[in-house]
Amino acid sequence: MSAVPCPPIRAFIAFGSNLGDRHANLLAAQERLCTSAGINCMAVSSLYESQPCGGPDGQGLYLNAVLEIATALAPYALLQLLQTIEHDLGRVRNERWAERTIDLDLLFYDDLILQNGSLTLPHPRLHERAFVLLPCAEIAPTLLHPLYGRTILQLCTAIDLSGTWRSQQRW
Repeated sequence: MSAVPCPPIRAFIAFGSNLGDRHANLLAAQERLCTSAGINCMAVSSLYESQPCGGPDGQGLYLNAVLEIATALAPYALLQLLQTIEHDLGRVRNERWAERTIDLDLLFYDDLILQNGSLTLPHPRLHERAFVLLPCAEIAPTLLHPLYGRTILQLCTAIDLSGTWRSQQRW
């Protein structure tokens, strides 16, 4: 008797960088993620620039994007992979919301709702952040937020989008 394979899970990852060569950091993270076992990259947004959200004064602008993947990895395994990629690309965690070479956030893992000490799904602040919603709306405007029952596009209409804009840089 053979095992029936599980269908892949649709997940969304936010990418951000405001330290060093932001573009190269995002490209390196995308390449690492998309060549990892158990990951199939489906869609990637354009690049967006945004003002820092909280953290110490004097930070540079962030370069952001959102990637849609299909994955066979469990949520905690995917989180571990994201944290390993961050570490390998020079992410240092000294101060909350400080500048960083790379920031990878798991936004959605299908429609899973989860909250514990190490992982909260959907991401707890994504509905407040234009630098996440705009790129996500570009690739998945009808994606439904499982807690709020609203699409990504509908969530975009509820927040101030003025601090985030599409970058002139391309992937």
